[in-house]
Amino acid sequence: MIQKDLFTIAPEIRADIEERLARVAREDGVRLLMAVESGSRAWGFPSPDSDYDVRFLYIRPRRDYLALKPVRDVIERPIVDLIDLNGWDIRKALGLLLKHNAVLSEWLESPIRYIADDPAVTQLADLASRHFDPHGYARHYASLGKGMVNRWLDPDGQIAVKRYFYALRPALSVRALRLDPSQRPPMSIQPLMQAAKLDPVLVSQVDELIARKAETREAGSTIRLPEIEQLIQDELDRVDEVPKRANVEDFTREAEALFLEWVERE
Repeated sequence: MIQKDLFTIAPEIRADIEERLARVAREDGVRLLMAVESGSRAWGFPSPDSDYDVRFLYIRPRRDYLALKPVRDVIERPIVDLIDLNGWDIRKALGLLLKHNAVLSEWLESPIRYIADDPAVTQLADLASRHFDPHGYARHYASLGKGMVNRWLDPDGQIAVKRYFYALRPALSVRALRLDPSQRPPMSIQPLMQAAKLDPVLVSQVDELIARKAETREAGSTIRLPEIEQLIQDELDRVDEVPKRANVEDFTREAEALFLEWVERE
């Protein structure tokens, strides 16, 4: 069961984040379409010292898209007091959506939101839902998970708890897609375990890891857990069992039409 306060951000932190987002909009001359929490605080396994991974989408004035010199399609700010701000231009977001990058879909369903969604976000979410390709998402998650596995396989008997989670969540996402390719895997770990239909013994081990991470710093470690490691390795190698989207419709024109519609309003 998900704790009711798991996704609650302290009022003073939320106020700080909202002020920084407003400053980004002023300083960079953009309009924010949405701003959400990503990372461990939205994934359901934060540590006390976890960063606030604030991710946002923005749109520029129409003249910026017509300029000869292209503008950067990301906005970043240095991490200060654990607050990490990073945003994508809406054009970049649409391009990644068409490449089946699952990150945008996760942002769209984040349980922690810092500003009211612009109406464009509803249109974007609808496109993301109809463009969903389970195999493309599975490949995305497998790539993330394997990259992390290659970093934590060491012989010393200890492993950073966060590294387990950063490999486990992608592995569970692949498993959930394999079991039900009609549904995008949940963003947060608890509903993801339900979608992945984990054995109760594994659920108990993951719950213990969540509790341990909630009480330790990000660098906290644990003993190796063979059952979880085996699950991770097995699922990351089963991507080919996840089917491709049956509907091969090309959504590029629709994405372009949405982009032009949004820019015309600026």
